[in-house]
Amino acid sequence: MASPSTRRNIVAAADTLFYQKGFEHTSFADIAEAVAISRGNFYYHFKTKDAILDAVIDLRLSNTQAMLDQWEKEGEEPKDRILCFINILIANQANILLYGCPVGTLTTELTKLNHHSKERANEVFTLFRNWLRKQFSLLGLHKKSDALAMHVLARSQGVATLASAFHDEKFIRQEVRLMRDWLSSYTEGSI
Repeated sequence: MASPSTRRNIVAAADTLFYQKGFEHTSFADIAEAVAISRGNFYYHFKTKDAILDAVIDLRLSNTQAMLDQWEKEGEEPKDRILCFINILIANQANILLYGCPVGTLTTELTKLNHHSKERANEVFTLFRNWLRKQFSLLGLHKKSDALAMHVLARSQGVATLASAFHDEKFIRQEVRLMRDWLSSYTEGSI
């Protein structure tokens, strides 16, 4: 019988390797080596690289939803919850400096490859977009909520891309500070 923990370990290792090396440059052997299992045992759990990719996307969707649910519990006000999203740049800055954003890099790579899973990978962005839109609506910015959600997503992706390109952690802190100030301008009614 297949071990669920072996399958979970394979997916977790693939998730990390797809982030660090890219989907196209990660092989079955890389993943099997990371999990310390034989290739035969590996193939027992996953027959194709696309099957692993589907499992990685499922994991990312699940983890993202769990994170959003946690932010809902932690943040008393919509502003606090949006700040959780903005602050993720600081929380993940070490990885961002090395590899960029895990969501953005995978989505971009799959789009370049014209891979059939590119829309599924984009579902993580859609989760963030819908959640941010809800938060801005709760702030009373109903008509602007989607545009504001997209602005925050675009700005965070730009920060992650440029911070990685220039390997500049000060830039991340500076941009997060500016994003916090920008959010305060909306929540304090000055715009």
